[in-house]
Amino acid sequence: MVLVSSNIRNLSDAELVAKYKETGENLCVGELFKRYMHLVYGVCMKYLRDEDKAKDVQSLIFERLLADLLKHEVANFKGWLFSVSKNHCLMHLRSAQSLQKNQKELKKDLRPDMESGFELHHNPVLEKEQQLTKLEQGIEKLNEGQRICVELFYIKEKSYREIVETTGYSLNDVKSYIQNGKRNLKIFMDQQP
Repeated sequence: MVLVSSNIRNLSDAELVAKYKETGENLCVGELFKRYMHLVYGVCMKYLRDEDKAKDVQSLIFERLLADLLKHEVANFKGWLFSVSKNHCLMHLRSAQSLQKNQKELKKDLRPDMESGFELHHNPVLEKEQQLTKLEQGIEKLNEGQRICVELFYIKEKSYREIVETTGYSLNDVKSYIQNGKRNLKIFMDQQP
C-alpha cells in the first residue's frame, strides 16, 4: 500500500508509529515530527539557549527517531518524544563538558609558550549542565508527592487542575507539595558546592 500524505494526516500518533514499524515508510515519522517539531525545538531552546544549536539538535533528533521508533515500544508518542529530546539535549551539553575537560587535560601537557591558542573561557553551557544535574539530583531527593507535583508543574507544565486529575491529590495537597518541593529544592541547591 502506497501512503499518500493526505491519508497520513488523518492517522493518530499511535497509528503512524504502527504504520512506520510495519512499512518503514519515512513519511510516517515525517508527519509525527511535523506535528511536534515545535515541542522538540522548545525543549532544545530550553536546554541549549541558542537558536542555531537548537535547530541542529532538532534535526539530529529527527534522524534518531527513524531508528529509535523501530527499537522501542511507544505508547504515548508525545511524552516519549519529549523525553528523547530532553535526553538528547543533556547528552549534547555533556559532550560539550567533556570537550572542555579534554582541553584542560591537553593544556596541562603543553609548555607555557604553547598555551596561547588554548585559552580557557568561562563556559555557561558547562555551568548550565552542572546546574541541571544538581537540579535533577535535588528532585530525586524530594518525597514522592513533592517530586511528582514539581515534575508535573515545572517540567511538564501541567496546571494545578491537571495535576489533581492525574495524581488524585487534592488541590490543597498539590499546592502544598509544589510550594514545599520548591523550597526544599532551593535549600538543596544552596547547599551544593
